[in-house]
Amino acid sequence: MLKEAYHPNAYLSNIKNIKLGLRARTKILSVLDKGSADAKTIAKETGMRYGVIMHHLRLLETEGIVERKGSKPHVWVVTGLGQRRLVNLG
Repeated sequence: MLKEAYHPNAYLSNIKNIKLGLRARTKILSVLDKGSADAKTIAKETGMRYGVIMHHLRLLETEGIVERKGSKPHVWVVTGLGQRRLVNLG
């Protein structure tokens, strides 16, 4: 049985990491890895509800993994803190 692959920054230290939350944060971080985006755009690209996106963005912000920029609607960006993805150079 294959293990599901999650984004390294989807694991949070202050909460219990359940599969549903890990999947949601992985989708959000995958969108943000491509560039900054507002929550509405993230919701559209991931197919998840806006409220779910905001919940997980706030959790990620508390851990310092993402931050919001500008005035409303806030644009979310990855801070660079946390684990980094390993790239196969071979």
